[in-house]
Order: sequence, then structure tokens, then C-alpha cells
Amino acid sequence: MSITFQDGIESQKAAWGAVFSMTLCVFVLIASEFMPVSLLTPIASSLSISEGQAGQAISISGVFAVITSLFIATITRRLDRRIVVLGLTALLTVSGIIVTCAPTYPVLMIGRALLGISIGGFWSMSTAIVMRLVSGSQVPAALALLNAGNAIAATISAPAGSLLGAYVGWRGAFFLVVPVSLLAILWQFISLPSLPVRAGQSSPNVLRLLRQPPVIAGMMAILLLFMGQFALFTYLRPFLEQVTDLGIETLSLSLLVMGLAGAGGTWLIGRLLRQRLFSILVVIPLVMAGIALFLIAFGDRELPVFAALVGWGLFGTAAPVGWGTWLSRYLADDAEAGGGLQVAVIQLAITAGASIGGLLFDTVGWWSAFALSAALLVGSSLASIAAWYTVRRAS
Repeated sequence: MSITFQDGIESQKAAWGAVFSMTLCVFVLIASEFMPVSLLTPIASSLSISEGQAGQAISISGVFAVITSLFIATITRRLDRRIVVLGLTALLTVSGIIVTCAPTYPVLMIGRALLGISIGGFWSMSTAIVMRLVSGSQVPAALALLNAGNAIAATISAPAGSLLGAYVGWRGAFFLVVPVSLLAILWQFISLPSLPVRAGQSSPNVLRLLRQPPVIAGMMAILLLFMGQFALFTYLRPFLEQVTDLGIETLSLSLLVMGLAGAGGTWLIGRLLRQRLFSILVVIPLVMAGIALFLIAFGDRELPVFAALVGWGLFGTAAPVGWGTWLSRYLADDAEAGGGLQVAVIQLAITAGASIGGLLFDTVGWWSAFALSAALLVGSSLASIAAWYTVRRAS
């Protein structure tokens, strides 16, 4: 039974209101996830821990996101998806309150673990829910909207966290996401229609999907894409400071423009994906690999680096929209299980790419992490071709 557009939704206006409410939730999720990046020092000082221990507050949310993404469909298989989304957003709010008030390091980690559950559950179900809110031709645009919220939050969370931390403290910075998450709950409560589980829905076990060759190829492409992206992206700031020799103002402006380009990329790709899905999935990682090599060659020149960052934001942020659209088209009957598997793969890829890239950055040199990024991205393009080929053979 395909999880597709729900005819009972009263109007397209109401459906897009629900999509916007989910976009606001995405914004809060991503802002909450990455805000500690710029607040590690005050968190460590306040809780009498090392900065390395404070940094684990970021990784623990990723660990719980992976675990949740693998099992959320099974645990909630009998629940209305509206209730599940409202529950996950409420959990996000509770997480923000716990982190804000955390008197000790273990309590802080509990709050961050709850955030990971919210992240893994929400992202796992987002594509399947969007498919029921809008018609098939509108799915790429709706997914692009969700990723635009992702791009904007990822762009402003670190600098905003640093700025807010200087004026209201790290606890105040975390607390400011709580009212926004409460607004998201209210908006979802008003706009989200009832989304009951449909009779005949496939088994929620995500690992069974790996029996299908197109899924194996697609997930391999996603794995290599995000490993390659974060082997480079994680170390952009030290690269810009040490190699390009940018001052803090120019560096912040460059990262802001890159994020805005990403928001533009999600809008553009939402329009192109209606006709050119696989060609886009093949081309995006190739272009990103070229940008990585370009940065190696011209990393000490400000204007070429600035242009490259715009390109990286434009294509890198658009890539998840492409794979979300692939999921909605080729795993329509298994969108929730497929979403869980996709989120698990992405979270593992981000961790692996950042870890291996960091090891190379420290031991071999910055260029080696960027070269690894290029190689992984080329591999993603080849895996995308394999996914296209296996889908054609299966059809």
C-alpha cells in the first residue's frame, strides 16, 4: 500500500501550512543540534568539565538519532503520524528546557540524548509525511522547503549561539529555542491533519530494504556523498583562517553567503527535480568534487575561495533534496522504513567523514582532507549511476 497524497486533506493551503509548520520544527532541530559548536568553552567552564567532554554533547545526539531512525517506525507503527510528530516536537521542547537548566554534565547529556531522539524520529518520517500532505509533483518543492529551514539554521546557529552566549550566557542561548519550538507545536496542532496508519502498510523493519539492489546502490551513494561533504565542510573554518588567511569578519560573511546560497539551491533544485532526478544525483557530487579540488589549487586566494564556497553551498545543501525525492519515488510503499534507513546512513556518514577528515587534517595536512572529500564525492556519483542502472533493470 503506497503512502501517497491523502485526498482527505481539505485544501492545498492547509497542506502547505502543515509543511511550513514542519519546516519551523526543522529549523529548531538543526539550530539546537549545532548551537553547542560555538558554546563549548562556556559550557565546559560552567559545568567544570573539559571542552572535549562538552563536545560529546554534539556526538551523543547523533548516536541517539541513528538508533531512533532504525526503530521509530516499528515502535510507532500503530500511532497516528500527527500524534508522533507532535510528540517528537514536544520532546524537542523538553530537551531544550533540560539543557538550559542542567546542573551537571550527566543531566546535560540526557537533554542532548532526547534531542537526538527527536532528530532521528522527525527526519525518518518527514518524507513519508510530506508525501501525504502534497501531491507527487509538489513533493520536491516541499522537501526543498524543509531543507531550506535546515540550511538557514545550520548557517546561523553557530554565530548566533556565540553572540547570544556573550550577552545572555549559554543557558540563555539554549532557552531561546524553547519558545520557537512551542510555536512549532502550536502550528502543527492547528495545521497537521490526522494521518492514521494505513491498512496493508509494509513491515517497518528498515534492514529488509537492503535486499533490494537499487536501495543498496542508493544508500551507498548517500553514504559517500555525506562522508565526502563533511570531510571538507567540518574543517572549513580552520582552512579559511590558516590557508586563505581570512579575518573573522570576512570569514563570517563567507559562511553566511554560503548558507544563503544553500537556501537558494534548495529552491532551484525543487523545480529541476520534476524531470531530471538521476542526472542531478550524478552531477551534484561531481561538481562538489571539482570544488574540493579547486580549493586545493586556489585555497590561498580570497576571491576564488569565496566563489567556491558559494558553489559548495548551492550544490551541497541541494543534494539531500534530490535523495529525498528519490526516496519518495522509488520507495513510495516503504517511505517510513526507507526514511529511517536513510537517516541512519546519513548520521553514520557525517560521523565517519568528519572523523577521518579530521585525522588527515591533523596528521597529513589540510589538503589531504579535501582530497579525500573529492574522492568520496566521485564515488557517490558512480554509485548514483549504479542506482539509476539497477532501477531501470528492476522496472
